[in-house]
Amino acid sequence: MQGLLLQGLITSADVQDRDGGIALLSTLFGMFPFLKKLFADSAYQGPVFHTALATILPNLETEIVRRSDAAKGFVALPKRWIVERSIGWLNRCRRLAKDWENLNLSAFIFLRLASIRLMLRKLCN
Repeated sequence: MQGLLLQGLITSADVQDRDGGIALLSTLFGMFPFLKKLFADSAYQGPVFHTALATILPNLETEIVRRSDAAKGFVALPKRWIVERSIGWLNRCRRLAKDWENLNLSAFIFLRLASIRLMLRKLCN
């Protein structure tokens, strides 16, 4: 429940989150056998994502975290706040807050460096 980065993938802006999610999860094959459940928002619901996920990682259960229709204003969604908090931590890095990188590889490297910095801070505290 730490919200630390396991893997990353930088794509061009014309790739939808759902398609990028499948590409990202396909890189995880065999790397993290302890993963049991995937929490996702409503962008990842639908048969396209679930069919592709079942072929890539058949043992990974997916739970779509939905916002309540009765809720008004800001409501912290279970498990989703971990992702939002982690994105907030990563956006503290100035290089990640601005899209200055010309290559996807250099953007990925700076994402890794920022996540290493977060992990080291957690270890040192």
